[in-house]
Amino acid sequence: MINSGKLAGKTILVTGASRGIGQAIAEKCAKDGANIVIAAKTAQTHSKLPGTIYSVAEKINSLGGKSLPCVVDVRDESNVQAAVEQAVKTFGGIDILVNNASAISLTPTEMTPMKKYDLMHQVNVRGTFMMTQKCLPYLRQAKNPHVLNISPPLIMKSVWFRSHVAYTMSKYGMSMCVLGMAEELKDARIAVNALWPKTAIATAAVEMLGGDSMMNQSRKPDIMADAAYVILSKDSGSFTGNFAIDEEVLQDVGVKDLDHYSHKPGAKLMPDFFVDSPEAEALAIQHERSIKQGASSSSDSSSSSETDTPESVVKHMQSMITPEIVEDIGKVFLFELSGDQPGTFYLDLKQGTAGKGTPKVESDVIMKLSGIDFIDMARGKLNSTSAFMSGKLKIEGDMFVAMKLEKLMKKIQSGS
Repeated sequence: MINSGKLAGKTILVTGASRGIGQAIAEKCAKDGANIVIAAKTAQTHSKLPGTIYSVAEKINSLGGKSLPCVVDVRDESNVQAAVEQAVKTFGGIDILVNNASAISLTPTEMTPMKKYDLMHQVNVRGTFMMTQKCLPYLRQAKNPHVLNISPPLIMKSVWFRSHVAYTMSKYGMSMCVLGMAEELKDARIAVNALWPKTAIATAAVEMLGGDSMMNQSRKPDIMADAAYVILSKDSGSFTGNFAIDEEVLQDVGVKDLDHYSHKPGAKLMPDFFVDSPEAEALAIQHERSIKQGASSSSDSSSSSETDTPESVVKHMQSMITPEIVEDIGKVFLFELSGDQPGTFYLDLKQGTAGKGTPKVESDVIMKLSGIDFIDMARGKLNSTSAFMSGKLKIEGDMFVAMKLEKLMKKIQSGS
Protein backbone atom coordinates (compact mmCIF):
# COMPACT_ATOMS: atom_id res chain seq x y z
CA MET A 1 0.00 0.00 0.00
CA ILE A 2 1.34 3.41 -1.01
CA ASN A 3 1.78 6.01 1.73
CA SER A 4 -0.36 9.12 1.46
CA GLY A 5 1.74 11.44 3.63
CA LYS A 6 -1.09 12.00 6.12
CA LEU A 7 1.13 11.13 9.08
CA ALA A 8 3.97 13.48 8.16
CA GLY A 9 5.23 15.29 11.24
CA LYS A 10 3.02 13.28 13.60
CA THR A 11 4.57 11.87 16.76
CA ILE A 12 3.70 8.21 17.17
CA LEU A 13 4.61 6.17 20.25
CA VAL A 14 4.68 2.42 19.58
CA THR A 15 5.19 -0.10 22.39
CA GLY A 16 6.93 -3.38 21.61
CA ALA A 17 8.41 -1.81 18.48
CA SER A 18 11.79 -3.55 18.47
CA ARG A 19 10.51 -6.34 16.21
CA GLY A 20 7.45 -7.93 14.62
CA ILE A 21 4.16 -6.12 14.21
CA GLY A 22 5.25 -3.13 16.29
CA GLN A 23 8.34 -2.61 14.15
CA ALA A 24 6.34 -2.95 10.93
CA ILE A 25 3.82 -0.32 12.06
CA ALA A 26 6.63 2.03 13.11
CA GLU A 27 8.40 1.68 9.77
CA LYS A 28 5.19 2.17 7.78
CA CYS A 29 4.47 5.43 9.58
CA ALA A 30 8.10 6.54 9.22
CA LYS A 31 7.73 6.47 5.44
CA ASP A 32 5.37 9.45 5.81
CA GLY A 33 8.03 11.37 7.69
CA ALA A 34 6.56 10.73 11.15
CA ASN A 35 8.38 10.97 14.46
CA ILE A 36 8.54 7.48 15.96
CA VAL A 37 9.04 6.77 19.64
CA ILE A 38 10.31 3.18 19.83
CA ALA A 39 9.25 2.03 23.31
CA ALA A 40 10.50 -1.49 24.04
CA LYS A 41 12.68 -3.49 26.43
CA THR A 42 15.21 -4.83 23.93
CA ALA A 43 18.31 -2.66 24.03
CA GLN A 44 20.76 -5.50 23.36
CA THR A 45 20.58 -8.17 20.67
CA HIS A 46 18.66 -11.28 21.73
CA SER A 47 20.36 -14.62 21.12
CA LYS A 48 17.41 -15.97 19.12
CA LEU A 49 15.28 -12.93 18.21
CA PRO A 50 16.63 -10.16 15.98
CA GLY A 51 16.11 -6.43 16.53
CA THR A 52 16.73 -3.82 19.19
CA ILE A 53 15.30 -0.35 19.72
CA TYR A 54 18.51 1.03 18.21
CA SER A 55 18.48 -1.09 15.06
CA VAL A 56 14.86 -0.10 14.48
CA ALA A 57 15.77 3.55 15.08
CA GLU A 58 18.37 3.35 12.31
CA LYS A 59 15.78 1.91 9.95
CA ILE A 60 13.25 4.60 10.88
CA ASN A 61 15.77 7.31 10.05
CA SER A 62 16.68 5.68 6.73
CA LEU A 63 13.00 5.63 5.72
CA GLY A 64 12.61 9.37 6.23
CA GLY A 65 11.24 9.44 9.75
CA LYS A 66 12.75 10.68 12.98
CA SER A 67 13.34 8.21 15.78
CA LEU A 68 13.54 8.24 19.55
CA PRO A 69 14.55 4.85 21.00
CA CYS A 70 13.44 4.44 24.62
CA VAL A 71 14.10 1.48 26.88
CA VAL A 72 10.65 0.88 28.36
CA ASP A 73 9.15 -1.84 30.51
CA VAL A 74 5.42 -1.09 30.26
CA ARG A 75 4.94 -2.61 33.72
CA ASP A 76 7.07 0.12 35.30
CA GLU A 77 5.21 3.41 35.85
CA SER A 78 8.40 5.45 36.12
CA ASN A 79 9.65 3.93 32.83
CA VAL A 80 6.40 4.78 31.07
CA GLN A 81 6.24 8.31 32.46
CA ALA A 82 9.86 8.99 31.51
CA ALA A 83 9.33 7.77 27.93
CA VAL A 84 6.25 9.96 27.50
CA GLU A 85 8.06 13.01 28.89
CA GLN A 86 11.08 12.36 26.69
CA ALA A 87 8.84 12.08 23.63
CA VAL A 88 7.15 15.38 24.41
CA LYS A 89 10.47 17.07 25.11
CA THR A 90 11.97 15.79 21.84
CA PHE A 91 9.05 16.20 19.45
CA GLY A 92 6.71 18.65 21.21
CA GLY A 93 3.79 16.31 21.86
CA ILE A 94 2.18 12.94 21.12
CA ASP A 95 -0.38 12.46 18.36
CA ILE A 96 -0.79 8.69 18.23
CA LEU A 97 -0.28 5.78 20.62
CA VAL A 98 -0.02 2.16 19.44
CA ASN A 99 -0.30 -0.34 22.30
CA ASN A 100 1.39 -3.38 20.79
CA ALA A 101 3.51 -4.81 23.65
CA SER A 102 2.12 -8.14 24.80
CA ALA A 103 2.93 -11.35 26.70
CA ILE A 104 1.48 -14.77 25.95
CA SER A 105 1.06 -18.20 27.57
CA LEU A 106 -1.54 -20.51 26.02
CA THR A 107 -2.01 -22.64 29.11
CA PRO A 108 -5.09 -23.76 31.10
CA THR A 109 -5.72 -22.69 34.67
CA GLU A 110 -3.81 -25.40 36.53
CA MET A 111 -0.82 -25.10 34.20
CA THR A 112 -0.49 -21.32 34.49
CA PRO A 113 1.96 -20.22 37.22
CA MET A 114 0.86 -17.04 38.95
CA LYS A 115 4.12 -15.44 37.84
CA LYS A 116 3.06 -15.98 34.23
CA TYR A 117 -0.49 -14.81 35.01
CA ASP A 118 0.89 -11.63 36.56
CA LEU A 119 3.21 -11.02 33.60
CA MET A 120 0.38 -11.23 31.06
CA HIS A 121 -1.93 -8.97 33.04
CA GLN A 122 0.77 -6.45 33.90
CA VAL A 123 1.99 -6.16 30.31
CA ASN A 124 -1.22 -6.61 28.36
CA VAL A 125 -3.88 -4.92 30.49
CA ARG A 126 -2.09 -2.72 33.00
CA GLY A 127 0.59 -1.67 30.51
CA THR A 128 -1.99 -0.69 27.91
CA PHE A 129 -4.12 1.19 30.43
CA MET A 130 -1.15 3.00 31.97
CA MET A 131 0.52 3.98 28.71
CA THR A 132 -2.79 5.38 27.46
CA GLN A 133 -3.34 7.24 30.72
CA LYS A 134 0.10 8.89 30.60
CA CYS A 135 -0.32 9.90 26.96
CA LEU A 136 -3.82 11.36 27.35
CA PRO A 137 -2.83 14.91 28.36
CA TYR A 138 -0.88 15.23 25.12
CA LEU A 139 -3.37 13.36 22.95
CA ARG A 140 -6.00 15.89 24.06
CA GLN A 141 -3.86 18.63 22.48
CA ALA A 142 -3.30 16.78 19.19
CA LYS A 143 -5.22 17.57 15.99
CA ASN A 144 -6.21 14.04 15.01
CA PRO A 145 -5.37 11.85 18.03
CA HIS A 146 -5.55 8.06 17.90
CA VAL A 147 -5.01 5.16 20.27
CA LEU A 148 -4.69 1.78 18.57
CA ASN A 149 -4.54 -1.44 20.61
CA ILE A 150 -3.32 -4.64 18.98
CA SER A 151 -6.02 -6.76 20.57
CA PRO A 152 -8.87 -9.03 19.45
CA PRO A 153 -12.58 -8.48 18.97
CA LEU A 154 -14.64 -9.22 22.08
CA ILE A 155 -16.22 -12.50 20.97
CA MET A 156 -17.80 -14.03 24.06
CA LYS A 157 -17.56 -17.69 23.09
CA SER A 158 -16.22 -20.28 25.52
CA VAL A 159 -13.94 -21.71 22.83
CA TRP A 160 -11.70 -18.66 23.23
CA PHE A 161 -11.51 -18.99 27.03
CA ARG A 162 -11.61 -22.59 28.09
CA SER A 163 -8.03 -23.67 27.30
CA HIS A 164 -6.17 -20.42 28.09
CA VAL A 165 -8.35 -18.38 30.43
CA ALA A 166 -5.54 -16.18 31.77
CA TYR A 167 -4.25 -15.16 28.34
CA THR A 168 -7.71 -14.46 26.97
CA MET A 169 -8.58 -12.37 30.02
CA SER A 170 -5.47 -10.26 29.47
CA LYS A 171 -6.00 -9.73 25.73
CA TYR A 172 -9.70 -9.05 26.20
CA GLY A 173 -8.68 -6.59 28.90
CA MET A 174 -6.87 -4.60 26.21
CA SER A 175 -10.02 -4.74 24.09
CA MET A 176 -12.18 -3.65 26.99
CA CYS A 177 -9.99 -0.55 27.21
CA VAL A 178 -11.07 0.13 23.62
CA LEU A 179 -14.72 -0.42 24.42
CA GLY A 180 -14.68 1.89 27.45
CA MET A 181 -12.18 4.53 26.44
CA ALA A 182 -13.69 5.06 22.99
CA GLU A 183 -16.89 6.19 24.65
CA GLU A 184 -15.12 8.01 27.48
CA LEU A 185 -12.95 10.05 25.08
CA LYS A 186 -15.48 10.57 22.31
CA ASP A 187 -16.15 14.21 23.22
CA ALA A 188 -12.40 14.88 23.13
CA ARG A 189 -12.32 13.38 19.60
CA ILE A 190 -9.64 10.91 20.64
CA ALA A 191 -10.15 7.75 18.60
CA VAL A 192 -9.61 4.44 20.39
CA ASN A 193 -9.69 1.32 18.20
CA ALA A 194 -8.45 -2.28 18.16
CA LEU A 195 -6.75 -4.14 15.33
CA TRP A 196 -6.26 -7.92 15.07
CA PRO A 197 -4.92 -10.22 12.33
CA LYS A 198 -7.13 -12.68 10.47
CA THR A 199 -4.23 -15.12 10.14
CA ALA A 200 -1.01 -15.99 11.90
CA ILE A 201 1.69 -13.34 11.38
CA ALA A 202 5.23 -14.27 10.31
CA THR A 203 7.30 -12.78 13.10
CA ALA A 204 10.70 -13.84 14.46
CA ALA A 205 8.96 -15.42 17.46
CA VAL A 206 6.77 -17.54 15.17
CA GLU A 207 9.84 -18.63 13.20
CA MET A 208 11.62 -19.62 16.39
CA LEU A 209 8.64 -21.70 17.53
CA GLY A 210 7.40 -23.19 14.28
CA GLY A 211 10.22 -22.81 11.77
CA ASP A 212 9.60 -22.45 8.06
CA SER A 213 6.41 -24.48 8.23
CA MET A 214 4.49 -22.04 10.40
CA MET A 215 6.09 -19.05 8.68
CA ASN A 216 4.84 -20.34 5.31
CA GLN A 217 1.28 -20.49 6.66
CA SER A 218 1.45 -16.91 7.93
CA ARG A 219 1.23 -13.41 6.52
CA LYS A 220 3.97 -10.82 6.78
CA PRO A 221 3.65 -8.14 9.49
CA ASP A 222 3.19 -5.70 6.59
CA ILE A 223 -0.53 -6.49 6.43
CA MET A 224 -0.98 -5.31 10.02
CA ALA A 225 1.17 -2.25 9.34
CA ASP A 226 -0.87 -1.27 6.28
CA ALA A 227 -4.15 -1.81 8.13
CA ALA A 228 -2.90 0.25 11.07
CA TYR A 229 -1.85 3.01 8.66
CA VAL A 230 -5.38 3.12 7.20
CA ILE A 231 -6.93 3.40 10.66
CA LEU A 232 -4.49 6.02 11.94
CA SER A 233 -5.12 8.14 8.84
CA LYS A 234 -8.87 8.30 9.47
CA ASP A 235 -10.70 11.17 11.16
CA SER A 236 -10.48 10.52 14.89
CA GLY A 237 -13.85 12.11 15.56
CA SER A 238 -15.78 9.72 13.36
CA PHE A 239 -13.84 6.44 13.47
CA THR A 240 -13.63 5.15 17.02
CA GLY A 241 -14.68 2.14 19.11
CA ASN A 242 -14.03 -0.33 16.29
CA PHE A 243 -12.63 -3.87 16.54
CA ALA A 244 -10.99 -4.14 13.16
CA ILE A 245 -9.55 -7.18 11.34
CA ASP A 246 -6.53 -6.44 9.16
CA GLU A 247 -7.71 -7.88 5.84
CA GLU A 248 -11.18 -6.35 6.21
CA VAL A 249 -9.68 -2.90 6.78
CA LEU A 250 -7.69 -3.21 3.56
CA GLN A 251 -10.58 -4.64 1.55
CA ASP A 252 -12.72 -1.69 2.63
CA VAL A 253 -10.25 0.70 0.98
CA GLY A 254 -10.07 -1.28 -2.24
CA VAL A 255 -7.16 -3.66 -1.67
CA LYS A 256 -8.28 -6.83 -3.44
CA ASP A 257 -5.12 -8.88 -3.82
CA LEU A 258 -3.86 -9.96 -0.41
CA ASP A 259 -1.64 -12.80 -1.61
CA HIS A 260 1.46 -10.60 -1.68
CA TYR A 261 1.17 -10.31 2.09
CA SER A 262 1.69 -14.06 2.46
CA HIS A 263 5.11 -15.18 3.59
CA LYS A 264 4.75 -17.85 0.93
CA PRO A 265 2.30 -16.67 -1.77
CA GLY A 266 -0.35 -19.24 -2.58
CA ALA A 267 0.15 -21.24 0.61
CA LYS A 268 -2.70 -22.25 2.90
CA LEU A 269 -2.95 -19.75 5.75
CA MET A 270 -3.34 -20.57 9.42
CA PRO A 271 -6.14 -18.60 11.13
CA ASP A 272 -5.29 -16.61 14.22
CA PHE A 273 -7.03 -17.10 17.55
CA PHE A 274 -10.07 -14.96 18.46
CA VAL A 275 -11.35 -14.73 14.89
CA ASP A 276 -15.01 -15.56 14.36
CA SER A 277 -14.61 -18.36 11.82
CA PRO A 278 -15.04 -22.16 11.83
CA GLU A 279 -11.37 -22.65 10.93
CA ALA A 280 -10.13 -20.55 13.85
CA GLU A 281 -12.45 -22.29 16.30
CA ALA A 282 -11.32 -25.70 15.04
CA LEU A 283 -7.72 -24.70 15.71
CA ALA A 284 -8.62 -23.63 19.25
CA ILE A 285 -10.45 -26.89 19.92
CA GLN A 286 -7.47 -28.88 18.65
CA HIS A 287 -5.22 -26.91 21.00
CA GLU A 288 -7.53 -27.71 23.92
CA ARG A 289 -7.64 -31.42 23.09
CA SER A 290 -3.86 -31.55 22.89
CA ILE A 291 -3.53 -30.03 26.36
CA LYS A 292 -6.15 -32.36 27.85
CA GLN A 293 -4.49 -35.42 26.38
CA GLY A 294 -1.19 -34.48 27.96
CA ALA A 295 -2.71 -33.64 31.34
CA SER A 296 -4.90 -36.74 31.53
CA SER A 297 -2.06 -39.17 30.92
CA SER A 298 0.91 -37.44 32.54
CA SER A 299 0.38 -39.25 35.83
CA ASP A 300 -0.37 -42.66 34.32
CA SER A 301 2.66 -44.82 35.06
CA SER A 302 1.32 -47.64 32.90
CA SER A 303 1.61 -45.52 29.77
CA SER A 304 5.21 -44.50 30.27
CA SER A 305 8.45 -45.99 31.46
CA GLU A 306 11.95 -44.78 32.04
CA THR A 307 13.09 -47.74 29.90
CA ASP A 308 11.22 -46.46 26.82
CA THR A 309 13.27 -45.77 23.72
CA PRO A 310 12.35 -44.06 20.45
CA GLU A 311 12.41 -47.53 18.84
CA SER A 312 9.87 -48.89 21.31
CA VAL A 313 7.63 -45.85 20.88
CA VAL A 314 7.66 -46.18 17.09
CA LYS A 315 7.01 -49.90 17.37
CA HIS A 316 4.04 -49.15 19.60
CA MET A 317 2.86 -46.51 17.13
CA GLN A 318 2.82 -49.13 14.38
CA SER A 319 0.77 -51.50 16.50
CA MET A 320 -1.84 -48.78 16.94
CA ILE A 321 -2.28 -48.05 13.24
CA THR A 322 -5.72 -49.00 11.96
CA PRO A 323 -7.27 -48.78 8.48
CA GLU A 324 -9.46 -45.98 9.85
CA ILE A 325 -6.43 -43.92 10.90
CA VAL A 326 -4.76 -44.49 7.53
CA GLU A 327 -7.92 -43.38 5.74
CA ASP A 328 -8.40 -40.38 8.04
CA ILE A 329 -4.83 -39.06 8.11
CA GLY A 330 -3.16 -40.50 5.03
CA LYS A 331 0.11 -38.61 5.50
CA VAL A 332 3.78 -39.43 6.08
CA PHE A 333 5.64 -38.15 9.15
CA LEU A 334 9.40 -38.01 9.71
CA PHE A 335 10.87 -37.59 13.19
CA GLU A 336 14.40 -36.20 13.45
CA LEU A 337 15.52 -36.79 17.03
CA SER A 338 18.52 -35.24 18.78
CA GLY A 339 20.12 -35.32 22.22
CA ASP A 340 20.75 -38.42 24.33
CA GLN A 341 18.54 -40.65 22.17
CA PRO A 342 19.07 -39.42 18.62
CA GLY A 343 17.84 -41.03 15.45
CA THR A 344 15.57 -40.73 12.44
CA PHE A 345 12.20 -42.48 12.39
CA TYR A 346 9.16 -42.42 10.15
CA LEU A 347 5.44 -43.00 10.40
CA ASP A 348 3.82 -43.72 7.05
CA LEU A 349 0.08 -43.34 7.44
CA LYS A 350 -0.44 -43.83 3.73
CA GLN A 351 0.88 -47.40 3.79
CA GLY A 352 0.32 -48.07 7.48
CA THR A 353 3.97 -48.67 8.38
CA ALA A 354 6.52 -47.21 10.77
CA GLY A 355 10.18 -47.76 11.54
CA LYS A 356 13.72 -46.48 11.81
CA GLY A 357 15.24 -44.47 8.99
CA THR A 358 13.46 -42.54 6.26
CA PRO A 359 10.25 -43.47 4.44
CA LYS A 360 10.23 -44.65 0.82
CA VAL A 361 8.14 -41.63 -0.17
CA GLU A 362 8.49 -37.93 0.56
CA SER A 363 7.42 -36.85 4.05
CA ASP A 364 4.46 -34.51 4.46
CA VAL A 365 5.58 -33.32 7.91
CA ILE A 366 8.99 -33.29 9.61
CA MET A 367 9.09 -33.03 13.39
CA LYS A 368 12.38 -32.09 15.05
CA LEU A 369 12.83 -32.61 18.79
CA SER A 370 15.00 -34.46 21.29
CA GLY A 371 14.63 -38.22 21.71
CA ILE A 372 13.56 -37.78 25.33
CA ASP A 373 10.92 -35.20 24.39
CA PHE A 374 9.68 -37.52 21.63
CA ILE A 375 9.13 -40.30 24.17
CA ASP A 376 7.48 -37.97 26.66
CA MET A 377 5.22 -36.49 23.99
CA ALA A 378 4.11 -39.89 22.73
CA ARG A 379 3.41 -41.10 26.26
CA GLY A 380 1.58 -37.95 27.33
CA LYS A 381 4.17 -36.54 29.72
CA LEU A 382 4.86 -33.63 27.37
CA ASN A 383 1.98 -31.82 25.73
CA SER A 384 2.72 -31.35 22.02
CA THR A 385 1.26 -27.85 21.95
CA SER A 386 3.37 -26.81 24.93
CA ALA A 387 6.40 -28.42 23.29
CA PHE A 388 5.77 -26.41 20.14
CA MET A 389 5.08 -23.15 21.98
CA SER A 390 8.23 -23.53 24.09
CA GLY A 391 10.44 -24.27 21.10
CA LYS A 392 11.14 -27.89 22.05
CA LEU A 393 9.33 -29.08 18.95
CA LYS A 394 9.99 -27.70 15.46
CA ILE A 395 7.57 -28.58 12.67
CA GLU A 396 8.27 -28.42 8.95
CA GLY A 397 5.33 -28.97 6.64
CA ASP A 398 1.58 -28.50 6.94
CA MET A 399 0.66 -27.56 10.53
CA PHE A 400 -2.87 -28.87 10.04
CA VAL A 401 -1.52 -32.27 9.04
CA ALA A 402 0.79 -32.26 12.07
CA MET A 403 -2.21 -31.69 14.32
CA LYS A 404 -3.91 -34.79 12.92
CA LEU A 405 -1.20 -36.92 14.49
CA GLU A 406 -2.86 -36.21 17.85
CA LYS A 407 -5.48 -38.84 17.00
CA LEU A 408 -2.86 -41.59 16.96
CA MET A 409 -1.07 -40.14 20.00
CA LYS A 410 -4.34 -40.35 21.91
CA LYS A 411 -4.62 -44.05 21.12
CA ILE A 412 -1.04 -44.63 22.28
CA GLN A 413 -1.60 -42.78 25.54
CA SER A 414 -4.83 -44.68 26.28
CA GLY A 415 -3.14 -47.94 25.47
CA SER A 416 -6.03 -49.06 23.30
